[in-house]
This record gives sequence, structure tokens and C-alpha cells, in this order.
Amino acid sequence: MSATISDIQLQVIWSRLIAAVEEQARSLIRAGFSTSTREAGDVSAGVFSRDGDMLAQAVTGTPGHVNSMARSVKHFLAAFPLDSLAQGDVLITNDPWKATGHLSDISVVTPVFRHGRAVALFACTTHVVDIGGNGPSPESRQVFGEGLFIPIMKLASGGVVNESLLHIIRANVREPVQVEGDIFALMACNDVGNRRLQKVMDEYALDDFTGVGARILDFSQRAMMAAISRLPHGTWRNSMRVDGYEQPIDLMAAVTINDSGIHIDMEGTSGPSRFGINCPLCYTEAYAAFGVKSLIAPALPNNAATLGCITLTAPEDCIANAHWPRPVVARSLVGMFLPDLIFGCLRQILADKTPAESTGSLWNVRLAAPASAWGKAYMTPSFHSGGAGARPQSDGLSATPFPSGVKNVPVEITEAMTSVVVWEKSLLQDSGGAGQFRGGLGQKMVIGNRFPVPLALYARFDRVNHPARGSEGGLPGRTGRLYLASGQALNPKGIQEIPIDDRLVLEMPGGGGWGKPQQRAENDILADVAAGYISKTQAIAVYGIDAQRLK
Repeated sequence: MSATISDIQLQVIWSRLIAAVEEQARSLIRAGFSTSTREAGDVSAGVFSRDGDMLAQAVTGTPGHVNSMARSVKHFLAAFPLDSLAQGDVLITNDPWKATGHLSDISVVTPVFRHGRAVALFACTTHVVDIGGNGPSPESRQVFGEGLFIPIMKLASGGVVNESLLHIIRANVREPVQVEGDIFALMACNDVGNRRLQKVMDEYALDDFTGVGARILDFSQRAMMAAISRLPHGTWRNSMRVDGYEQPIDLMAAVTINDSGIHIDMEGTSGPSRFGINCPLCYTEAYAAFGVKSLIAPALPNNAATLGCITLTAPEDCIANAHWPRPVVARSLVGMFLPDLIFGCLRQILADKTPAESTGSLWNVRLAAPASAWGKAYMTPSFHSGGAGARPQSDGLSATPFPSGVKNVPVEITEAMTSVVVWEKSLLQDSGGAGQFRGGLGQKMVIGNRFPVPLALYARFDRVNHPARGSEGGLPGRTGRLYLASGQALNPKGIQEIPIDDRLVLEMPGGGGWGKPQQRAENDILADVAAGYISKTQAIAVYGIDAQRLK
């Protein structure tokens, strides 16, 4: 029999649960081998009920991973019912439609046993540096070309690792040490969460976690519905056009608020692409729900109950609901725009809380080189971003990845692990949208190679043609550019070569401005000029400041 838990004790258990999943995520990062795990924190971690409902998630992690993982554990349990699992069993998949949207993300689920009975599950995800196939380029026409597809299966049985699976993985990826190391880090971090949960259950004499989990979800659901009840009822619409691959993409949303919760309808969204920028519904749901929750209830727990108050539908096999076997490797080129799409709907009722548009999808630099005098061949992703949109009370954050929340990878790390050299990394003047509150600046990077071999660039960039829009009279941010130092323009998507005697130059987009530029405080304009964030020309022509004040 489990002890009766008071409301105060429940709050303490909740705090301990958050600490457990945060330690789970931090353990994954500390043990990770790749820069995407160790440096960027492109991970997620959480604890789940016996039924596969997410009870708590780590603060560390990305919405795309966390919110899609929140739904994925039920797929694991459909394939392996909980009562069929034993102590020491570990499950794995990278199925884009049942996990987190593309093959590069590996998810691992571990059941927690107490007195011989499964009482909960821990799950985690990380983006591995390579999964084979055509690599991170979106040029494949089907998911089969995008790398190794691991169906939901056992990574370990009774504590014995599936060496056959690991052998297959090592044989199919360009960075076998890093990928295998990250898989073991995933397993280890779930074990950390397991140990922490066992301590909590010991302390409160709990034989199972079902009752505590049900109360956490009940409180969360009631709090979320209370937050929704404070909003006006109705339907609000927004649309966004982004670059796409072969043609621009139109993303459409209608957000309806009523007594049952918040429903998002993406009717009218563009059809699928022939290339790997399609987005499975799980990833669409993840970032759309993040847009809603971060605006109306950011302080509430992010779990199955709060996310369950937000529903989404999208046309079958549209670009935001791509069906198997569509190519999906670069699904973030759609998914990461969805919070801004949802903000555009809710801005009509929450203008004083809603930021302007951001860069959206990351400007990660993915490079590969053959073996040379430097050493072995390599594939390396380096995480970077343009600017975030301005907020109703403050400027947008520069070179900050919204909505993913991953960290920029220090250039010293990339240089130490590869033959790449970063000649320049600086904020890009005048790139943030002008406004009463200025959009965050993008950044400029100049990249070369220390050894005489060409670099392969796996390009998947957006906002080259369609900028982040301003809000409430704010101006759009600058669009992005990529080109060679010799002057040749490069395509924003696809595999391209950086010649031995040339350098790659990236100018990343800026976030949109909020409010009319003429309403910006003069002291803020002068400070921006002094810091080099805006030029004197923009200060005069766009902000209308007296030229004499700039002398």
C-alpha cells in the first residue's frame, strides 16, 4: 500500500520530480559525445506514467523534442506493452512519425521497476551528429535516402545491450564513435532519472506512482483550462510565407478558443515538397502547442495534461502533416516557424504580450570534409542562429535561437574537433528590424579550412527571401545571405562545395521590430549607434534622429 500524500507533500514531490528530470537531461549533456548533445543541448528528457502520459519534463531541451516526445511514449507502449517488459529492458527508435520528426533524433525509453512491477518510464532524445544516407541535406526524395531507420525495438534486454543493433548503426554512420557514445549517454541518463525517482518513492513510502501522477495531471489540466478561460472566445487567423525549397510555402492557421480548450486548424497550408523540408504531424503539434503555451501559460507545468488542452488538425499530407515515406530531414524549416504563426493569431487579442517574428529555423552550419593531412574524414554540425523578434517591452535577443532554445556552439569547439577555422563571428549591423523596440541582430560568420581540401556544405537555411515581420508598426528584420568570399552566391538549400582557396560567408537574418521606429527612445538609438548595432545612416533615415546628435 502507498502512503497518503497531502497537497503540501505533493508539491514537494513535484519539485523533486522536476529536479530528477533536470538531472536526467544534464547527465545526458555531460555524457554526450557530439557537439549537438554536449554543446548545443539539442536534447529532451522526461518522466512518464504507466500509461505513457508525460508527467514532467526537464527545462533543458527543445520544444520540438520535448513536446513530440510527450506523445511518442504511447507509440513505444503500443509496440511493447508495459507488462511485457522486464527490469533492464531499454527501447529505442528514430521513427520520424512516432518520435520527434526526423531520423537524426534518437529516442530511448526505459521502464522503472519497483518491487518487480513497472511503475513509470523515463524517456529522452538527442540529435545525433549523423545517421547516414545523404546526411543532413534535404535533397533526398524519400525518407529512405535520409539515413538509417530504426523501428521501435529493444536496445537492451534484461540489461544486455543489443550489440547487433549497435553494429548496424556503426556500419551506417559517418561518425560511429560519436553516435554510439550518444546512444549510451541516452541510456545512462534514464538510469539517473530512475535512481532519483526511487529515492523519492522510498522517502514517501510509495509502492507505485499512479496516484501521484494522476493528481499532477489533474492539477495541471485544471490550471491550464483556468488560463484558457480568461481569454475571449472566438477564432483568429494568420498566415505566413517562408522560402521553401522549390517554391515558397504558405503556412495557415486558425486558432479557436472555447470552453473545450484551444484548437488550431491549419487548413490552407501548402502541400508537400519533393524535398526533405516536410514536417510530420508530431513535430507540427509540438511547436504549435509551444507557441500557445508560452504565450498564455508559460509558468504552468509542461506535461500531457496542459498539452492535452491544445489540439491541432492539418490537411492530410500537407507540408505540416507529411505522410510516410516523405523526406523529412529538415522538418525544422517548417516546424520552427509555427510559434510565430500562432503568435500572429493570438496577437489579435494579446498584442501587449506577443513578440514580433523571429528568424525561426536555425542557421546551423553543417560541414564535412574527406580525410586529409588534418586527419580522418568528419561530419560536423555547428549550431548558430539569427535574431529573435522584439518584445512589447524590450528589444529582441541577438543571435539567439528562438523557438528551439539550443545554444550556439562555441567556435573553439568546432575548430578543435575539425580542420574548420572561423575567421569572423560578429553581430550584423542594421539586421534587426527597426521599431520602438528593435529586433534582435543576426550574425556574420566567415568560415574556411586550415587544410587544402574542399569543404562540403549541407545547406538548409530560410528567411533568405522572406524576412521576419515586424509587429505594431515595427519593420521587418533583414533577410539572410550566404555566399563565397570570392563573391559567388550560394543556394540556401542543398549540398555545395566550398573550394580550397575560398571561404564561406553567412549573414544571418534579424528579428522583426515592435512598435513604430519613431517611438524609440533617443537614448536607446544613441546607445545602439555607439555599440555598432545600427549605423548612423539608419539612425537618421529610419529612426529620424537629428544628425547633429550623432556627432
